[in-house]
Amino acid sequence: MENQRVSLFLVAMLLTFISRPAQSRTLESDTEVLRAFRASIDPISVLPYSFISSWDFRMDPCESSGEIFLGILCSTPVDNNSSTRVTAIDLDGIEYEGFLPPGIANLTEMVILNLSKNNFRGPLPGSITNLRKLTSLSLSANFFTGTLPGRIGQLKKLETLDVSQNNLSGSIPASISGLRGLLRLSLSNNGFTGRVPSLNGLWQLNSLDLSNNQLYGNLPTLPGHLRTLQLSHNIFSGHISSISRLQNLRILDLSSNRFSGAISEGVLMLPSAVRIDVSNNRFGSLEVSRVLGSSMQLQELHANTNHLQGHLPVNLVSAKNLRTINLAQNQFTGTIPREYGAKVERSWRTLFLDPNFLTGGLPQQFLRKGLRINGSLAHNCLICPRNVTMCHGGQRPASECVRQGGSYR
Repeated sequence: MENQRVSLFLVAMLLTFISRPAQSRTLESDTEVLRAFRASIDPISVLPYSFISSWDFRMDPCESSGEIFLGILCSTPVDNNSSTRVTAIDLDGIEYEGFLPPGIANLTEMVILNLSKNNFRGPLPGSITNLRKLTSLSLSANFFTGTLPGRIGQLKKLETLDVSQNNLSGSIPASISGLRGLLRLSLSNNGFTGRVPSLNGLWQLNSLDLSNNQLYGNLPTLPGHLRTLQLSHNIFSGHISSISRLQNLRILDLSSNRFSGAISEGVLMLPSAVRIDVSNNRFGSLEVSRVLGSSMQLQELHANTNHLQGHLPVNLVSAKNLRTINLAQNQFTGTIPREYGAKVERSWRTLFLDPNFLTGGLPQQFLRKGLRINGSLAHNCLICPRNVTMCHGGQRPASECVRQGGSYR
């Protein structure tokens, strides 16, 4: 009788074990997407010990541990009956050759997709906009072609969008303004053309990089929380006075465009700006009529290669943190302010004033031996001793100085 009870107990335990659901596994459709993605990569570009080389489909992607399925993250199932889902593909940047298959859109729980610093090519599949839970899409430094999907604005949870350093073209979709949670947007080093749509809706954006494209027109409407704004090497034109409302801006790079008018005090006095580069444009004046103030953070000012005229601004010396000034290749006239002498002796580390049409002698501090400053005063109309390092390169011929209203003394 006792043996019969033990037998019944063991049978019950066995039935209980058998009836338990199997341990949660990766959703089969997610695994198939990973297989297709792996197949889209040229095997020759998969190096030993690379992330992709660790994708062994004899194992379950989300149940693997150690050095298997590197670059993959998965969700934690809420119970024993639910499947695990792929939430991130974060590859190492070792120049994988391949393309992004449209089926990637079936990873509907994916939060992070990072394929940066590889050699992926071909168009960005429009289906990528179905990844509605993405917070980070980083595809920089590849060879993607075609346009940015027109429905990119459907990725409402995006915080980072980086497709820089590719071969993308066409216009920037207006729907991009719908990415209200975006913190960082980089479309630089592509072939985007046309006008930039209003970006004011991206009210949380703190970093915008559109440099090295073929974008034109006036400055777009920009969100007020920007801390970094890089628009260099485009064909933007018009005035830049609207920049003065970006009170959180730290880095401003508008170089190599066609901006004109004045570099206004409102821009130079941005309270948080550390670096301002407005070089290689068509600006006609540099407005520094007021004392800039000791609270300014500005350390670098690059305004070279413009059409700046008038006298050198004396009030630049009131920017307490300023260390680098480049006003080369403009049309400044008059003498070098004597106040500049104290700054080159104490705090300025770089000063380029070549070539302009400056006249007269140098402040005494410029003549002292052992002066620790990098820069040049060459190709002006100055009395510039040859033993002064900053004078190396010579001055303009007298005929050029007379034509500009300056002369040697």
